[in-house]
Amino acid sequence: MRGRWRRRFIEYKPQVKCFKPCSMPFNEVDVNVLLHDELEALRLADYEGLYQEECAQRMNISRTTFGRTIESARKKVADCLINGKALVIEEGGDTNESSNTNQ
Repeated sequence: MRGRWRRRFIEYKPQVKCFKPCSMPFNEVDVNVLLHDELEALRLADYEGLYQEECAQRMNISRTTFGRTIESARKKVADCLINGKALVIEEGGDTNESSNTNQ
């Protein structure tokens, strides 16, 4: 049985949408898609250095949901760095994005 549904709150909207290995054409690399909620989880936990409970509160999700989101995001980023894949950032999921784009 699934928990109650909540719209995830995203404070940061990225200006850069893609990263890829140097000197490789985009059409020759495998791609991982990082959703906005996964990027927000990385930003709050790894860049801002917040604890998971506070990150979850800021995103309006449960701590366990935050844990799954950050785990997925970290795995995708690590896969790109280790295996030379491109990372594409896309909107997706049930998010309520803030209009503030300069955080």
